[in-house]
Amino acid sequence: MLESQVAETTTHVAEPTRRDFLYIATGAAAAVGGATLVWPFVQSLAPDAATVAAGAPVEVDLTPIAEGQIVKVFWRGRLIFIRHRTPDEVKSAGDVNVASLRDPQSDAERVKDGKAQWLVVYGNCTHLGCVPLGQQGEYKGWFCPCHGSVFDTSGRVRGGPAPTNLPIPSYTFVSDTKIIIGQEEATA
Repeated sequence: MLESQVAETTTHVAEPTRRDFLYIATGAAAAVGGATLVWPFVQSLAPDAATVAAGAPVEVDLTPIAEGQIVKVFWRGRLIFIRHRTPDEVKSAGDVNVASLRDPQSDAERVKDGKAQWLVVYGNCTHLGCVPLGQQGEYKGWFCPCHGSVFDTSGRVRGGPAPTNLPIPSYTFVSDTKIIIGQEEATA
């Protein structure tokens, strides 16, 4: 008789019942409901869009930028050009007589030490804020087609109505292939 009770119990446990289905369905509904309640709380822990737009630093990987290429990124709602300059562009920018410039600034002052091939500047003309075209104009830097401002490969104003050089945002190299815009280097 004991063997027949074990066989019946085994048969009964092996077959799912309607009650088993209801337990599983109720558990699944509770899990989905719990996740639905927790999700807004988790989202509230992230910074809001205004805080992010106000200037969270932006990390840029320089690896895919080919020599001679200019890429555009946005930080704090402003356009920034990152230019991977060729050795000829670096040399021609360094050979300029600074005294002949409208806004005198050497090329070495506009780039980080040991990283002369990388130029990082704001991407708006200093005359009226237009976006200049890269690798254009007499000096193959930038040319603003709106009013004719000309900038060299170091972003220095060389002609037209622009009063000053293209400004340089705060940035730092975190490795040879990555920069963070919006973070200045720590000085010891």
